[in-house]
Amino acid sequence: MFLYVLKRILYSVPIILGVSILTFALVFMAPGDPISAIAPADAPEEVVQALKISYGLDRPVPVQYLLWLKKAVTGDLGVSIASGRPVLGEILTAFSHTLSIALIASFLGVGLGFFLGGVAGFYQNSWLDRIATFLSLIGISVPHYWLGLVLTIVFSVWLGWLPSMGAGPDSGAFYWDFEHIKFMLLPAITMAVIPTGIITRSVKSIVAEILAREFLVSLRARGLTDMTVLKHVIRNALPMVLAVVGLQIGYLMGGSILIETVFSWPGTGFLLNIAIFQRDFPLLQGIVLILCMFFVILNLVIDILQSILDPRIMRS
Repeated sequence: MFLYVLKRILYSVPIILGVSILTFALVFMAPGDPISAIAPADAPEEVVQALKISYGLDRPVPVQYLLWLKKAVTGDLGVSIASGRPVLGEILTAFSHTLSIALIASFLGVGLGFFLGGVAGFYQNSWLDRIATFLSLIGISVPHYWLGLVLTIVFSVWLGWLPSMGAGPDSGAFYWDFEHIKFMLLPAITMAVIPTGIITRSVKSIVAEILAREFLVSLRARGLTDMTVLKHVIRNALPMVLAVVGLQIGYLMGGSILIETVFSWPGTGFLLNIAIFQRDFPLLQGIVLILCMFFVILNLVIDILQSILDPRIMRS
């Protein structure tokens, strides 16, 4: 087990290095000049050159990358061009807000997805299967930004039950009280719709495939109850379902630019949107790097959990 975990960690190192190279290169390939975001259009050339020197933009791109990577390893992602604040602090504040709604969205998406998918797969071709399949199809097909607008109109404008935007009285910090939780319900529900549909369809197909296996046919032939058969199905389905759930949780933790923009939720997606429009390259690089690192680490954890649930994965 230790050797397998060590091997997976070593495999992740070149992936992280490749992600850092792509993150740095893609930002510099984008149109626009970051200096134009802080210097006026009629700024003298000597002022522009001084700003380039202060931000290290006067050096060759490979040298800039190595210096950036050296600082990133120590947790220094630079200073935001637009705000002048440390990039890491900006990202951590935004990530805490995204994490708060992602936790509720993950609970809703994974819980409903498991339940609907399990029911649809276990009772195939029944009315329960048709209802679950119909709901999953709606979840996958409905644009989440449109759903966010509809929920805002219904629950904020018409009924006045929930606030339509913002993160609460103190947007700089999040507290688990009613005054803050009511601000996160609409974006969390909107964010959970697509993962619910995807997990439902995936769980249904996995459960249906497992139920068709010979050992489960023989268990049913021996007269075992549905609950006993269900336990065997869950045990065999978990390793495969974990891969799908991991990707969807990664999507939720990464946030959504459109959802967070619709609700003005100060998360990573909203911050990424601001960084793109302001051409804040240090902030943009930091956000993309942190989100990619999160996906890599999440996939590593999922691989380890899969190997624990199914030891055959380690032997392969």
